[in-house]
Amino acid sequence: MALVIKGASLLGETSADLLIRDHVIAEVGSVDAAGHEVIEADGLVALPGLVDLHTHLREPGREDAETVLTGSQAAALGGYTAVLAMANTTPVTDTAEAAVRVWELGREAGLVQVQPVGAVTRGLGGEELAELGLMARSRAGVRVFSDDGRCVHDARVMRRALEYVKAFGGVISQHSQDPTLAGSSACCHEGEISGRLGLPGWPGVAEEVVVARDVMLARHTGSRVHVAHVSTAGSVEVIRWAKAQGMAVTAEVTPHHLMLTTDLLTGYDPTYKVNPPLRPDEDVAALRAALADGTIDAVATDHAPHARHDKEHAFTDAAFGMVGLETALPVVRTAMEAMSWADIARVMSHTPARIAGLDGQGQALVPGAPAHLVLVDPSAVVRVDRDASASLSRNNPWHGRELTSRVVHTVYGGRVTVRDGVLA
Repeated sequence: MALVIKGASLLGETSADLLIRDHVIAEVGSVDAAGHEVIEADGLVALPGLVDLHTHLREPGREDAETVLTGSQAAALGGYTAVLAMANTTPVTDTAEAAVRVWELGREAGLVQVQPVGAVTRGLGGEELAELGLMARSRAGVRVFSDDGRCVHDARVMRRALEYVKAFGGVISQHSQDPTLAGSSACCHEGEISGRLGLPGWPGVAEEVVVARDVMLARHTGSRVHVAHVSTAGSVEVIRWAKAQGMAVTAEVTPHHLMLTTDLLTGYDPTYKVNPPLRPDEDVAALRAALADGTIDAVATDHAPHARHDKEHAFTDAAFGMVGLETALPVVRTAMEAMSWADIARVMSHTPARIAGLDGQGQALVPGAPAHLVLVDPSAVVRVDRDASASLSRNNPWHGRELTSRVVHTVYGGRVTVRDGVLA
């Protein structure tokens, strides 16, 4: 039996039926639904399945915070059909065997494509390159490498990594944080608020100097660098300049950096402790403008689940990070009101898939394309309830907020994974 989606609005524009058979979109247009499973999609917007370049699934090692299964469930509920699982697990994903294990766990869960990200350096230590080539040649087919959570701060190591991955079309995703300017204790944007609250400052320049160095290394090596979780107007300026020079640089922004500001830290609520930190209004405005004009290529969640005992501390001692897979689309829709659905598909599906080299993801909804898609109610207003999350963690900065748009159905490889907002 095939699946027929009736009357969906493709990218918010043309209304059409979709016939899905054998894991692909077989027909687009007016489809006879007799004898087939049917999803009534009148009033819903159809988008290609979302792709997240930056997800922490915590397994192996911290299954009390998240597992590949629970993270996959949260991703499907958020409209995702592919996520890139970051390497800072225990053990670190710095070998081919570790990468294949994460890949296998994703296949076992079966709700989204889980693509492992390999570490750049062994044990995230910043000194010796990890098994980049072996991870790339493994069944997992790793193409993105990152020490996320730590910066590859040694320029020589970063240069070598860029030269190495160039041979197989890989990309280095950098956590841009100069440790001499923003050390491990830095937890609040450096400014009036950090001084008043007595919190260690994290200056924007600590991000910007690494971004500037890395785009120059990308030009020198002819390789690709991706800037993770851009958070400052200064970084936007550097990236815009680098792209104008033809450098192979791409960048992502998180939903929370598009909407939340450093003012939220005045209550010392550790939910809002994130790395890089929340920034002032002027940085948020610059990030929104850069996403709209294409300077920033993609939205990535940096979904960072934590067990309660890691978050429920004094602000300076609490773990960094927020969950975000289930709320990313409505947050982006709320923050970027003027952005069309086609542009949302660009920054949350098409471009992330291209950056990650996921050929079967992020494709237009046309005959012959893999059947990865999400159906969204654009008029819904949802009040976020952290306790209703599929994630094991509750460090949700959106709890109690009203957001625009709701994921109604998710289809992964032709199979309905979320129906009417509930895991199928």
